[in-house]
Amino acid sequence: MIERIDVAGVPVDILRPENLDQEILEILSKPGTKQIVFLNVWNLLKARGKNDYAECVRNADLVIPISKSILKGAKFLKRDIPVRYNPFDTVINILSVLEGHFKSVYLLGGTRKTLLQAESNLKATYPELHIVGRCVGYFSKNAEPDVIQAIYKAQPSLVLVSEGIKEKDLWSFHRKNQFASSIFLYYRDAFGIFSSRIQRVNPKTFEKGHEMMVELGHNPFKIFLIFPFLWYNLVLLWYKIRKK
Repeated sequence: MIERIDVAGVPVDILRPENLDQEILEILSKPGTKQIVFLNVWNLLKARGKNDYAECVRNADLVIPISKSILKGAKFLKRDIPVRYNPFDTVINILSVLEGHFKSVYLLGGTRKTLLQAESNLKATYPELHIVGRCVGYFSKNAEPDVIQAIYKAQPSLVLVSEGIKEKDLWSFHRKNQFASSIFLYYRDAFGIFSSRIQRVNPKTFEKGHEMMVELGHNPFKIFLIFPFLWYNLVLLWYKIRKK
């Protein structure tokens, strides 16, 4: 069902869209804490070498590429080319799968206003999806044990993690032994989009791989991301030469 390749030493999964529903259910049926990771070029670079994030990606149940450059890198290295996913559309599809099987979700992150509005809109869109709890982000270290306990008791099928969780993907990875059997998925903009506070990237813009231009419009300092992108291309070239 899933073919795992490596791009510059980082695992990337090849999952056909028609198999996504079944794969989510198979991941859900596994015992223990599970994790799905959205991987862009900058996270791919972070996942090289020996560090916690690299360990997190290597141990993830599903590593989904969301950057067109990862596909180009796979092609350049003569690997099988993975399918690129739009992260928001993927979250929508996963929630639909869970609703269709009467599963549950826990919402973690965002401000109180954003979280409540996102929850309200999700309930209207997915009436058969059980929202078994929610917790705002930006909580203090002292409050964390209560958050973990709440998720453990709720035992949701999915914990959807959004803005306000400082460790992002690593939050659940560092605490995986403290949960029961949930899938954790971090997507920073999830609640912002669900609450209509953030406008999602136009699907045509994403398809062309131009979503970074939208982010540059919001934050011009992201122009400096060109340097890690250039480094990514040098890394690919080094892997290509080493293989020969």
